[in-house]
Amino acid sequence: MKYVLFVCNHNAGRSQMAQAFFERDAPPDVRAESAGSEPGRAVWPEVIEVMREVGIDLSDRRPKKLLREMQLRADLAVTMGCGDACPYVPTTVEEWDIPDPAGRPIEEVRAIRDEIAARVGVLIDTKLDVTR
Repeated sequence: MKYVLFVCNHNAGRSQMAQAFFERDAPPDVRAESAGSEPGRAVWPEVIEVMREVGIDLSDRRPKKLLREMQLRADLAVTMGCGDACPYVPTTVEEWDIPDPAGRPIEEVRAIRDEIAARVGVLIDTKLDVTR
């Protein structure tokens, strides 16, 4: 089994959305997980709302702390705006410069969601064969 790891600061927005789109759209032989360097208490309410609009329910998800085991298991990692707090992952790492949706107006959170969905689609189409 291959793993893609999505990482952001709080694991309450960007990385949760990326994991959810990946789980929905990727082939079953590649798994996704997400984590944060400083996990929040819950997924941001705005993120839950905009993901419901596209048929994905994140209300039962909880932010997770990035663990060393996750870093070592990853075959591909995507970091999103975690700067110096980004983990060391002994594999291919992509940095996506995507704004944090926390506290932003719902229209901006929708735009962030759509950008993440598009990037996950490109990742699935262009990077998975190499990862496998």
